[in-house]
Amino acid sequence: MCTGACSKYIAVPLYVLALLSMICNIMLFFPDFRTDYVENDKEGKNKITEEVKYMGGFMGGGIMILVPAIHFHLTSTKNCCANRCGMFLSIGFAAAGVVGAVYSLSVASLGLANGPFCFYKNAENLTGVWGTPFAESNGNYLEDTKLWDLCEKPKNVVEFNVGLFSTLLAAACVELILCLIQMINGLFGCICGTCSGKEVR
Repeated sequence: MCTGACSKYIAVPLYVLALLSMICNIMLFFPDFRTDYVENDKEGKNKITEEVKYMGGFMGGGIMILVPAIHFHLTSTKNCCANRCGMFLSIGFAAAGVVGAVYSLSVASLGLANGPFCFYKNAENLTGVWGTPFAESNGNYLEDTKLWDLCEKPKNVVEFNVGLFSTLLAAACVELILCLIQMINGLFGCICGTCSGKEVR
């Protein structure tokens, strides 16, 4: 397969994954599909999970993937690796994509490890308090779903966060792999030049 055509096959799924990451990150701001939590957070009353504010899915897995994907797609418009300059530049864009994917992956992993920010009660806080009850569990709460009931507000916030952060984590892993492949593909395209015998510089 020509490296230009390969760039197209890499760009298309990156569009989907970038859009998915951005949507997931935006949704994380609205646990229980309500807006009052993010409104209270703006007023200085912490009600949103801290890792959500890092915008890993929107910036890292979204914008920093979307821009390289557009370049990859434009590089493949002639369905050939004739454009050595374009393929060379795609290596740099792919590297930026790798950074974005790693950032999104790191934030999603941290979000899963620390758990959601919620209202909970325990032996030390009988009246209830807002915080991260699973922060010291090293992610063990993920295996014991009975602990999820500890979070009273927002409703079903643990399932909400786990589902969306897991999606971000999976998307970031695929984005990382695709961008690494494009770095190799761009290097081959830069070296081999045209696949049709007519090189465009």
